[in-house]
Amino acid sequence: MAFAAGVDVGSTQTKAVIVDEDGNIAGRSLLDTGANVLKAAESSYLLALEQGDIDEEEVEYIIGTGYGRYRVTFGNSQVTEISCHGRGAVHLFPNTRTVVDMGGQDTKAISVNAEGEITDFCMNDKCAAGTGRFLGAAAAALDISIDELGHISLRSEKPIKISTTCTVFAESEVLAWIGKGKKIEDILWGVHKSIASRSAGLMRRVGIKDEITFTGGVTRNVGMVRALEERLEKHLNISEDCHYVGALGAALFALDNVLTGRTPAGTSSEVTG
Repeated sequence: MAFAAGVDVGSTQTKAVIVDEDGNIAGRSLLDTGANVLKAAESSYLLALEQGDIDEEEVEYIIGTGYGRYRVTFGNSQVTEISCHGRGAVHLFPNTRTVVDMGGQDTKAISVNAEGEITDFCMNDKCAAGTGRFLGAAAAALDISIDELGHISLRSEKPIKISTTCTVFAESEVLAWIGKGKKIEDILWGVHKSIASRSAGLMRRVGIKDEITFTGGVTRNVGMVRALEERLEKHLNISEDCHYVGALGAALFALDNVLTGRTPAGTSSEVTG
């Protein structure tokens, strides 16, 4: 049995996925990236091997992706995370035509065709207001675990309108509303609605087409899922593997190489999207 692997080194977390010859996930892992990006990439890959009970010699091709893709020094090539999220999303949900990927550092809106190829995309790489970092700022201000944010926000009966569009000032605004006696759940639902609004704006720029697949670490936040669905008035595709979509897409590109003996389309030492 031959295997292929993808390692997605994100700003916050690093994911690794190993697929078999049929494209099924055989092993996967997730850990915090931390300060040592190279170590995170290596550790995540080794954990995925262990989780899948796979020998390292059985993996024939490895592709790195994410902002730290060049630190996957044990890999064979790199592919941008935009291409990988498109490929991975369509693999999980074949009818996907729009992808919204929300991570710690940026949010991407991606339009894809039936083969998972990118037809258009845009991202807010110069501002973190519509990303996981914005949620993190709110969590820090309220001294709440980021894992609790979504659940608490859904208790809201009267959401607060968050006016700031800058993560730097998000904590100050949250604290100001606390000082005015507003409920935590109402503040948090306002934060989620603000992010959903900015994300929807990105998606409109590439065209919102059914089906929509939500990827990235923020998919685990039930409040963010609800806020996006309400803003878009559409259902979002989500699975337990959505956090791994970038690594999955990279692994599938690597599998192309294993099965055909050629460099997968859209790859080299670097591709732009």
